[in-house]
Amino acid sequence: MTDTAPRHPRRSALCLLGGAIALTAAAPLRAHAREGHAVPAREGRGPGRNARVEGLLARLTLDEKISLLHGATDPRPLGQAGYVPGVERLGIPPLRLADGPAGVRVTRHATALPAPVMLASAFDPDLARRYGRVIGREGRALGQDVLLSPMVNLIRTPYAGRNFETFSEDPLLTAHLVAAEIEGIQDEGLIATVKHFALNNQERDRMSVDVRVDERTLHETELRGFEAAVAAGAGAVMGAYNKVNGTFACENAALLTGVLRERWGFTGFVMTDWSAAHSTREALLAGCDLEMPDGTHFGAPLASAVRDGGVSEAHVDRAVRRVLAVMDRFGLLDGTVPHRRGRDAAAGAAVAREVAEAGATLLWNTDGTLPLTAGGSVAVIGPTGARPLVSGGGSAHVVPDHADSPLDAIRPRAARVIHALGEDVFGKPLPANLLDPALATEAQHVEPGRTWRYDGTLTVDATETWTLVLHYSGTPPLRPRVLLDGEELFPLKPGWDEYFTGGLLTHADDGLSVRRRTLTLTRGSHRLSVTARGADPGGLFRLRRITEETRAQDVAEAVRAARAARDVVLFAYEDAIEGQDRTTVALPGNQERLIEAVTAANPRTTVVLNTSSATSMPWLERTGAVLQMYYPGQEGAAATAAVLYGDRDPGGRLTQTFPADDDHHPVAGDPRRYPGVDGTEHYTEGVHIGHRWYDAEDVRPLFPFGHGLSYTSFAYRDPDARWTGDGLDVAFTVRNTGPREGVDVPQVYAGPSPDLPLVQPVRVLAGYRRLALRAGEERRVTVRVERRTLSSWDPQQNDWVLGTGPRTLWIGESSRDLRLRIRVRVGG
Repeated sequence: MTDTAPRHPRRSALCLLGGAIALTAAAPLRAHAREGHAVPAREGRGPGRNARVEGLLARLTLDEKISLLHGATDPRPLGQAGYVPGVERLGIPPLRLADGPAGVRVTRHATALPAPVMLASAFDPDLARRYGRVIGREGRALGQDVLLSPMVNLIRTPYAGRNFETFSEDPLLTAHLVAAEIEGIQDEGLIATVKHFALNNQERDRMSVDVRVDERTLHETELRGFEAAVAAGAGAVMGAYNKVNGTFACENAALLTGVLRERWGFTGFVMTDWSAAHSTREALLAGCDLEMPDGTHFGAPLASAVRDGGVSEAHVDRAVRRVLAVMDRFGLLDGTVPHRRGRDAAAGAAVAREVAEAGATLLWNTDGTLPLTAGGSVAVIGPTGARPLVSGGGSAHVVPDHADSPLDAIRPRAARVIHALGEDVFGKPLPANLLDPALATEAQHVEPGRTWRYDGTLTVDATETWTLVLHYSGTPPLRPRVLLDGEELFPLKPGWDEYFTGGLLTHADDGLSVRRRTLTLTRGSHRLSVTARGADPGGLFRLRRITEETRAQDVAEAVRAARAARDVVLFAYEDAIEGQDRTTVALPGNQERLIEAVTAANPRTTVVLNTSSATSMPWLERTGAVLQMYYPGQEGAAATAAVLYGDRDPGGRLTQTFPADDDHHPVAGDPRRYPGVDGTEHYTEGVHIGHRWYDAEDVRPLFPFGHGLSYTSFAYRDPDARWTGDGLDVAFTVRNTGPREGVDVPQVYAGPSPDLPLVQPVRVLAGYRRLALRAGEERRVTVRVERRTLSSWDPQQNDWVLGTGPRTLWIGESSRDLRLRIRVRVGG
């Protein structure tokens, strides 16, 4: 449908009731190119027109073809996520696939970049491109061929455990950033994989949840980032674990063929997420090409299906052709693997620090609390003050070149630094008088090949909540078995969950692995049994506890430190791990109580948040400042200190709305929206995702999308907008009205079209610009608003429709801080 085609009323079903129009019931998808749609990337070529690929395909045996369609065991592993063997006799090299949302995850050292959500906070596609180049170069240098990144799923719920690995709740910002990062990755010769296609917006029940979504919601929200990735030339797409409208994503023909290939023109290959395949014939025919990490469905079962006539070899050839075509595009089939440049650790570190500084988001600042004055006295409080929280756990874990602590970065700037733990996340030793017979729980050594046992009694004086903390050496199967009253406290997690660990809380300072269990112990005696096996060269374990008593001791120590210093920098944390959602937006553990006590003792307290996603702050108004640093990577300590002391203006803005509490956000109070009921989840919020929902429902957030403070101030004036035929040019003047240089991120929002009889958002993010201005400097800027942003998806026409007519534009510093307003006619 063109923008000049006649328009007519739509049925009420188009008003976006979740699941009203399923993808599987959509009108047939047209394969021809049309204005505004993604086309094959400039490097891509039709799979049937590549002579080298066709020549190889003709010489491959069936077994060799199938070996290229599933993962296998790497004979020379580097700790990467996956391996696909090549065919040596034909010069087809193997492929090594590494995780990499924030750096290359292998066993060797790599640059640990800030989390993607922090990158996104800079609102800077050029920075995203350079971020991608660091990963691209290092991935190649570390022997990898395919990067399993970037993740582009939208932030839909604040509870999602991987929110830190993705960019934003907003489709436009996400699309811009993913395209730029992919360009950077692939400019260095590494194949980028955009993931997880599609609607993998939570970790809870991610392997099985059935996401029900209507066609318009899908296209206007989640798919926009994936489409931008395809337009940027992404070599690979990873299918998601979940179902979409009743069909697993990795065998969903409507997505993998109808949308991805026929509508968008994708010419790369599609792989499964790890163990996300559920079939052989259905997945292959739907458009899945590569099963990872093994051949459960695309190995021997596929060979048998072809030989038995259940699957045509032509479908095998199609998948192999797609894999080989991407390899050829990246120079892997010309007989020699392209040169792998060595790592440039210094350059990687410089980008890591730049991203951490650019994404640092100042949420709150009263009475000039920040920036701090050099040479004063500072109390540094909190476990992440003395222990760097570099990244989240799971696929995002990177082995950094180094990672200093914020405490070390602050010390040279202050005349006196006092440190208090505030919350001992690794526990205190068990008092000897509580155990009978006596047990030295701090350093139990187990000889190689021996089994060590303890059976005794643990006696507590009062009923209270304990967290028992086990520290141990060795691999998970050798974890000591601890039973309390017959219940195993630290059982191995099923499947891959045991291995998706990492981050702050899972390893002690001396490298021992750590597991925790919180339970209520009743007053009296409890039977305690411990069994430990010693592997070569032996084992070591500790058993500790966290109780109300130990927490009170930690808080009292922190209060004493706060009173003894002019300023307090309190580091708060939330340790996110792949495979697990949060249960609340509140800070975990005893941190709220800690912040309340410390701010009561010293109101000049800055809370630095090393968290994955939105956080509630009932303590906010008692603090002097709040600085959001997410997971800032290996250079996070230096970047944090630079922002705290004003060497750098905090340049970040929120890419997700922060709700006031657990009761006021888009999925609150509706289990059908999250986490789902009876295995099914409904996206009934429709196109009103993120900040759009807060506007539609008139709910006041704690901090709005786009919010972020500067150490200076800015004013906007003289707005103007004009229609160019394929979008809007919105011009206005920005002036730095404060006393120092600073960073501003003016944002343009567009209101609904009066000509579209569809339910539309109150306003959508339409464009933005990142600016650095000197004190007193002013600049005339123009923000481009794309035609797509001004369009809505019409399921009846199976196409985008421009929202014509007079439309309101707002210019401001966040979705709620709107400074200027202007009307402009779109179209005609």
